Amino acid sequence: MEIFSSYNMIIGAAAIVIISFWFNGISKKTNIPSVLMLIVLGIILQFGLKYFMGDAIDFEQSLRGTLEIIGTVGLIMIVLEAALELELKREKLVPILKSMAIALVGLIGSAWIAALILYQFIEGMTMQAAWLYATPLSILSSAIIIPSVSGLSANKKEFHIYESTFSDIMGIMMFYFLTGGLNPETDSGAAGFAGNIVLTIVIAIIASYALVLIFQRIKSQAKQFLLIAVLLLLYAIGKKMHLSSLIIILIFGLVIANVKLFFPGKTAIFLEKEKMHQIYHELHIITLETAFVVRTFFFVIFGITIVLSSLFNLTVVFVSLLIIASIYLIRFLILKVFIGKDITPQLFIAPRGLITVLLFYAIPEEAQVATFESGILLFVIIATSLVMTWAMIKDKRKMNTLLDEIDEEVMERNEAEDMLNKTGEYQEELPPEEDDSFKTTED
Repeated sequence: MEIFSSYNMIIGAAAIVIISFWFNGISKKTNIPSVLMLIVLGIILQFGLKYFMGDAIDFEQSLRGTLEIIGTVGLIMIVLEAALELELKREKLVPILKSMAIALVGLIGSAWIAALILYQFIEGMTMQAAWLYATPLSILSSAIIIPSVSGLSANKKEFHIYESTFSDIMGIMMFYFLTGGLNPETDSGAAGFAGNIVLTIVIAIIASYALVLIFQRIKSQAKQFLLIAVLLLLYAIGKKMHLSSLIIILIFGLVIANVKLFFPGKTAIFLEKEKMHQIYHELHIITLETAFVVRTFFFVIFGITIVLSSLFNLTVVFVSLLIIASIYLIRFLILKVFIGKDITPQLFIAPRGLITVLLFYAIPEEAQVATFESGILLFVIIATSLVMTWAMIKDKRKMNTLLDEIDEEVMERNEAEDMLNKTGEYQEELPPEEDDSFKTTED
């Protein structure tokens, strides 16, 4: 069709990237997640395409494969981007473990309650299938969180990066553990699952050391995309072997970002420090740029595939609101236990997104429930993103108010000091007063 000609596709792709860059600027000023704006852009494009082409094309079915591929690459880039920003230091051990515990308890707790809700209100839903559908709805979206928390304090920003990354990885592991239970003949149980994780970690460490030693000796300047290609290959092979492949990406990123820790003492002789610094710097930039582009197209395409009519189904609204309420109630209890009083805006930063969509499409046919409305997925994603937007805007206003109060106090203090200085100068300029005690009565 003429609308899908090569030049039109190039123009459209270029325009989407430019608009996405503009959305990032708006996001920094307003704290509205750029991802939410990209979804809206996708919905607008959907209406535009339907206007010119009619309702002949089923966007959800025709773009589903593209969405899965882009989403998988985006997930790898986002996890690698997060890993490259994490410094492993002794003083950060407690925050890392705390973030991991919060992510794990939040994931299991949210999935459990969501599974009960789905089992109760979705006709034909078995408990096993309910857990499979509930797991994607319980995973935090690092694709939304990481770009959105840059304006928070260093500690809160770090917490959200750790938590969302761990939530992604553990959520995917939990999902595939549940899918393994669908076939009793191939199900290896909890022991086999634990062995799988240990094997993945061992392979990840060996592969990471090998890649570091090999790539620092490659003289070609164009080697960063070669490195990314190798990582994509390792991820895909790991998936074929039913390994938790995201652990490979996470560990590699941590090794690159913390080479001094992984090459201690005399083993540092194997490192070429200048080249490793160059590899880290270039990989960080390319990962950041690639994650931005892939995230852009994923959420725009997701917006194009959305069936808006499903949002007006009363069952969809009711079930979605119950799941959303359970998400924030569980999160409130967990943050109160692990963090204490200062839990805003962390309480409301719990959006669902890229992983939720990817895993929803990965539910095996034997576990799919025909009566489940995909609108629940969309409703939860949009609602949690809007709640996060509200919380971030409110937090920004609060911070601006505090800064204004501090500025006023500083100005008042400076004015007071100026007045005192001027008073002192004025007193020094006055002539000394005469002492009347030395005057006689005759005077």
